[in-house]
Amino acid sequence: MDFSLVVIYLGFTLAAYSVVGNDTIQTLGTFLSSNERKKWWVLWLFAGGILSITLIYGYATHGGDVSYGRLEKYPMPNPFAWYYILPPIILMLLTRTGIPVSTSFLILTFFNQKNLNDMVIKSISGYAVAFTASLILYAIISKTLEKKFIENPITDKQNKIWTTLQWCSTGFLWSQWLIQDFANIYVYLPRQLALWQLILSLAIILGMLAFIIAKKGGAIQSIVKSKTNTVDIRSATLIDFTYGIILFYFKELNNVPMSTTWVFIGILAGREIALNFMLRKKEGRRNMFKNLGMDLIKVLAGLIVSIILVYLVKYLATI
Repeated sequence: MDFSLVVIYLGFTLAAYSVVGNDTIQTLGTFLSSNERKKWWVLWLFAGGILSITLIYGYATHGGDVSYGRLEKYPMPNPFAWYYILPPIILMLLTRTGIPVSTSFLILTFFNQKNLNDMVIKSISGYAVAFTASLILYAIISKTLEKKFIENPITDKQNKIWTTLQWCSTGFLWSQWLIQDFANIYVYLPRQLALWQLILSLAIILGMLAFIIAKKGGAIQSIVKSKTNTVDIRSATLIDFTYGIILFYFKELNNVPMSTTWVFIGILAGREIALNFMLRKKEGRRNMFKNLGMDLIKVLAGLIVSIILVYLVKYLATI
């Protein structure tokens, strides 16, 4: 087998594992937290079904391009050198530490450094929009809804209604996230896939998704659980719906890939600050800002690492 083919399919497999392990929890984290009592394979069938539909729809409507046009400015390298497998390997190692690094910066920048500036601008804008929207939303609803959620455990009757609402909001969010992040995985495969490549790649991703859900999210899930009342299915529904709307907005804005990690961190930060101040939880305010600051530092570290890797690859390519 040609060495470049080995790199291509190894890169795809590693990228799929890294993206699913790192980024999936941004969209399914609150869903997993609030559905811990359900069997993992039920959650997997739901998430896997939406993933399959989203992937196949993109394949059918974009001439075999499952990235929904987001890889137009990322041509396949020729030749496909060995160092292109470095980003997903590094991402996989960082994921095990619980660092929410951006797969978009770490992987896509390798394939076209010229688009880094546009990606950074869009991702920072995503953080700002998510933070502001979440701060305003939860400042308005914290006393009327979130306080009620915290003080009044959900009843069996309410649970049935909110379960339906949450699964709908999660399905919407999950599909919008997949449209953004399929590019991070399929950047290693041809821009127009053959049918067998679609089927094989889908099977690989579904297998990895099953592994992550069975593990209940892994290390990144701790970021979700550390935030106020995220295990309540009612709160989780609101978070997912807010996140989904913001991703939908940026999806429609243009085809420039962005870091969904920044949007995720922005939503949780705005929500946490609003709840803390509106519910007057002064005693834990210092720790709250410390934790939110650490979340931001971690995503900034991911950006810095990705930029360093770009120049490292350039150096390796010349020796």
